[in-house]
Amino acid sequence: MSEFVRNVRLWFAPEQVREEGSTPDYRFSLANERTFLAWLRTALALIGGGFAVDQFLPDLRWGWRVGLALALLAAGVLCSLRAVNHWIRCERAMRRGEDLPVSRFPALLSAVVALVALAMVAVVLLGWAG
Repeated sequence: MSEFVRNVRLWFAPEQVREEGSTPDYRFSLANERTFLAWLRTALALIGGGFAVDQFLPDLRWGWRVGLALALLAAGVLCSLRAVNHWIRCERAMRRGEDLPVSRFPALLSAVVALVALAMVAVVLLGWAG
């Protein structure tokens, strides 16, 4: 079974993580959980931003409005899924005594948010009405 599939299965059965390795210092597990919750807050903010773009910019051209909204919504969905996957991967690594996993996702998310922000700056400056 691939590592990704095993991680997805653990999303819904986190008690199985305890079967691996030894119990880490609880402070590390709590820090991992706080990081998970921070990623979820970020996901909720992105989703809220997507809905705000769609609802509060009715004068924006349909294509721009939908494109920006969908980019934010997609980033929120990916962020929430990545949060739980990263939580599981970190918890397993701590229990095994391994290095924590690295990820390119923060850089990717930052790039997407920056592109959406630049598009919004262009919309504001150029006043692209529908």
